[in-house]
Amino acid sequence: MSEGYADDAEVAAAAARAGADLVRRMYGRRLARIDKGGGDFATEADVAAEERILGVIRAARPGDAVLGEEGGRRGAADAARQWLVDPLCGTLNYAVGTMLVAVNVALRGGPAAVADPFGGEVFVTDGATARLRRGGPDGDAPLTPTAASGLVDVNLDPPFLHAPDFHPAALLAHPAFVSHFRPRVGSTSLALAWVAAGKRAGYVTDGPDLTGSVHFAAGIALCRAAGCVVTGIDGAPLGETVGGLVAAADRETHQALMSAVRG
Repeated sequence: MSEGYADDAEVAAAAARAGADLVRRMYGRRLARIDKGGGDFATEADVAAEERILGVIRAARPGDAVLGEEGGRRGAADAARQWLVDPLCGTLNYAVGTMLVAVNVALRGGPAAVADPFGGEVFVTDGATARLRRGGPDGDAPLTPTAASGLVDVNLDPPFLHAPDFHPAALLAHPAFVSHFRPRVGSTSLALAWVAAGKRAGYVTDGPDLTGSVHFAAGIALCRAAGCVVTGIDGAPLGETVGGLVAAADRETHQALMSAVRG
């Protein structure tokens, strides 16, 4: 290991914070867009933040590979370890001047961090514990999930792989859902960190198996370490599911969400 970072959680936190600092500094500028097809795009800030994150990872763990949202896979093809990087989750929000974005960095199957560039918060896990950092590591506070708010973020971005059997928009109007929860429409994976931190009771999204996704891996790691219940939309463990994601503050909340999802 390189000097400076004793463990991978600190690498993840430092990389996420570096990306978040750059995202914050570039906010409000007129940024060129890079078309990715299908209506998706990146901005100069996405690319620059990913390079900044890669710089931290390369300096601390030069033998590791990286899978980035913008740059794809980099590093040795036979590397035993791989970092998953989404340098700016919520690009459309950012491009139109909305501050709801996240920076996600995760070691596949290990520590991870999610940074909120404008809230000044970094959510970090070593794989066993999850904590919130606002300054240095000495001020870390444990993340404590709670369903008290009743707020649930639902991701309405396509693709809807399991429609018509399950469609997120239909969930918002389902009696079993609205009788228990107050829906919010999520547009960034920061919502997963909020479940771990007790700011949300739950989170629901459609999609494929998301465990290896640069968008979701860091948030999933945080929720698991914080003690949340995390499954696919069929209620099966991640890796054994048909896909999608249901993250809940506790088992009772998860059961209530699954009742609505199955309905």
